[in-house]
Amino acid sequence: MRELVHIQGGQCGNQIGAKFWEVISDEHGIDPTGTYHGDSDLQLERINVYYNEATGGRYVPRAVLMDLEPGTMDSVRAGPFGQLFRPDNFVFGQSGAGNNWAKGHYTEGAELIDSVLDVVRKEAEGCDCLQGFQICHSMGGGTGSGMGTLLISKIREEYPDRIMETFSVFPSPKVSDTVVEPYNATLSVHQLVENADEVMVMDNEALYDICFRTLKLTTPTYGDLNHLVSAAMSGVTTCLRFPGQLNADLRKLAVNMIPFPRLHFFMTGFAPLTSRGSQQYRALTVPELTQQMFDAKNMMCASDPSSRSLPHRQCTLPWSDVH
Repeated sequence: MRELVHIQGGQCGNQIGAKFWEVISDEHGIDPTGTYHGDSDLQLERINVYYNEATGGRYVPRAVLMDLEPGTMDSVRAGPFGQLFRPDNFVFGQSGAGNNWAKGHYTEGAELIDSVLDVVRKEAEGCDCLQGFQICHSMGGGTGSGMGTLLISKIREEYPDRIMETFSVFPSPKVSDTVVEPYNATLSVHQLVENADEVMVMDNEALYDICFRTLKLTTPTYGDLNHLVSAAMSGVTTCLRFPGQLNADLRKLAVNMIPFPRLHFFMTGFAPLTSRGSQQYRALTVPELTQQMFDAKNMMCASDPSSRSLPHRQCTLPWSDVH
């Protein structure tokens, strides 16, 4: 089986990662205790891509959770699917990175990185045929950007022939926590160009605009943004988690989507996006859905896909039904 090791780092990475596990556990029929309650063989056919099977038939996410402060870990543990994760796979410090890329990359993060790598190695060694790593992080904070890129470079050294996929949330002035976000993102991009194979670009500004304009939420919260990201992550990984012909693993996805090795930044489009009140009045056709998919308003990244300035455009359309 072509297994993946999922890693989530920093406050943003852990929050969208926890939401991602809630969504895919529901899709695979797994309850918060790790017990399967589904009704289709398809749910279990490729479940080993993301889950380990433990004693008693329990399914445990192959996930590593890291942060430089304990707060986010506590909230993940206290969340609806907090008991699903293996307790040994929580790795955290006490000091925090203070939104400082250098602290995450060179000082506080460098002290914790060996502990994280030990857990990653343990998960990788338990795989029959590891296809690669999936990393969830933000580009604006200190831990997600600084320590996240440090981890990516260390994993690349140790597993040079495995695929490295990231879900990277880029900062924006519209939804901003701190003034140093652009510096953290700028310092991180170089690392992603050099050491990642596939980067799914998410952008807080685009996510905020989708919530405000399309979903008609007057004051979108981070929870709303995370819900949107987790739905997109679930859709993107559908072809990995369920049987099918197209993009059945990360390497095939890379072959189909990447024209030049360094040009591996993907924009994610999502359709259908309709506000809660208007869902029952629309029945979208396939051409309408496809048109929506390429519309700039449906992109998780604030950039116009029809612009001539974009160097290359490819597309893959995994199907996902979201209510």
